[in-house]
Amino acid sequence: MKILTEKEAEDFLEKEQFKVIERGYVEKESELKIMTSKLGFPLVMKVSGQDIIHKNRVGGVVKGVTDYELAWEVFGKFKKIKGMKGVMIQKQIKGKEFLLGIKRTPEFGHAIALGAGGIHTEKLKDVSFRIYPLEKKEIRKMIEEVECARDLSAVSFKIIERNILKICKLIKKYPRIKELDINPLIQGFVVDARIVWS
Repeated sequence: MKILTEKEAEDFLEKEQFKVIERGYVEKESELKIMTSKLGFPLVMKVSGQDIIHKNRVGGVVKGVTDYELAWEVFGKFKKIKGMKGVMIQKQIKGKEFLLGIKRTPEFGHAIALGAGGIHTEKLKDVSFRIYPLEKKEIRKMIEEVECARDLSAVSFKIIERNILKICKLIKKYPRIKELDINPLIQGFVVDARIVWS
């Protein structure tokens, strides 16, 4: 079993034609100024390390970073987190947050999940599941089943549909994927991701 870090997972998804939020990765404070200038503010900063699975639980996610001084302060705090290897820095965007994922089950093979994303995913339990492979009409039903997608515009609905189709292609191409979590997906952009290979 191999677990990819957020950086590795996002780089992989980008190569597989997913839209990933504009981002950068820094390991030293000396690289921070260049990266923040390149991306512009506001930013989201996240701790990165092979052994850090739940970034939120260790205080490793800070949103609304509006200037370099604050970025420098956050980097200093992250350095104290056990297992920290670097920091992911991303453009901060607004929009409805979705969860999109894969879980391989012993009984049914790969299951695909769509639901409300963000830090309250587990609490909301607004998720729809389907077993791979999926036809387009099943994908549409899947989207219609979740509360968080009820008021989507036609354009946003299509974006979600396209991303589920990409997930299906991923399963076909890489059956060794045991788990994949994109959470959140905002405006069609992957903002955070985790992949487990068997």
